[in-house]
Amino acid sequence: MIEDKNQSRTSISELGEFGLIKHLTQNFKIQQKSTLIGVGDDAAVIDFNDKKALVTTDLLIEGVHFDLSYMPLKHLGYKAVMVNLSDVYAMNGTASQITVSIAVSNRFPLEAVEELYEGIYLACNGYNIDLVGGDTTSSVTGLVISITAIGEINNDDVVKRNTAKPNDLLVVSGDLGAAYLGLQVLEREKKVFEVNPNSQPDLTNYSYLIERQLKPEARKDIVKLLKDLDVKPTSMIDISDGLSSEILHICSQSKVGCDLYEEKIPLDPQVISTCEEFELNSTTIALSGGEDYELLFTISQEDFPKIKANPHLTVIGHITDESFGANLVTRAGQKIELTAQGWNPLKNES
Repeated sequence: MIEDKNQSRTSISELGEFGLIKHLTQNFKIQQKSTLIGVGDDAAVIDFNDKKALVTTDLLIEGVHFDLSYMPLKHLGYKAVMVNLSDVYAMNGTASQITVSIAVSNRFPLEAVEELYEGIYLACNGYNIDLVGGDTTSSVTGLVISITAIGEINNDDVVKRNTAKPNDLLVVSGDLGAAYLGLQVLEREKKVFEVNPNSQPDLTNYSYLIERQLKPEARKDIVKLLKDLDVKPTSMIDISDGLSSEILHICSQSKVGCDLYEEKIPLDPQVISTCEEFELNSTTIALSGGEDYELLFTISQEDFPKIKANPHLTVIGHITDESFGANLVTRAGQKIELTAQGWNPLKNES
């Protein structure tokens, strides 16, 4: 769908592994004081002094996590970084370095890998992240990307999933469901293209949804906002697999229940209109869609006055005793047990 037939192609084998690494990383400059040695040695050297280190990693596999028929490589590189940074911010920390490992088949020329790294570079530059290492190898099946993010945090600032308490408020950043709907729009246009390769899709009415799917942003700004407001969450997680799944993670690990109010779930107007077009339930999409990369957290009720007027944050419910269970309170006032129906990466689906 997006392939340029006139591209020049440079075989990666011409550069060799170390030549490829040097070529792809030559524009990455050290930005963090904690980075003592980056790319080019046997290992990176990072000095956090008296702070704690945060380390997280994600694996993205072609045909499982992304479809290159509508995912531009530059966007893929950017998104792969965001997926990892989001986990660091979900701990209330500051991301500072990444390592990037890729496996590529021989159908990818150097120019394609350069495009992938352009996206990685944009993410690093925009979020003040240092690329400090990684690995490259061949693949017989397609493209595989593994990124590890490293961050730092003061011991007193660490926020975990298992520390929510009854009567805490349940809060979410941004809005939900748009990334999943963006994927549905792209899948629909892919099918149209397969039937008629000359068709040109008009995605004007879905611009926000497409952006949320192809170029998500990790919520570094929310971590700073909460610190500026002098609010430390009592628990926090990022929304990658769907709102219901993430709420249930907090509830199970904190041994609490919750009431989530359907009418409070934040939805963008494009989500509402596109759900109507696709004949989908917007609440179901918000609960189970995933890939929003917003932050879901709990705060004590005493902190409510500090956040209540903020347009980036929405109180969507409250924590209850474990015996009450995790429930969705519908617009009609009915309580329905929350179930995890988000995407399962272990199922063989694209």
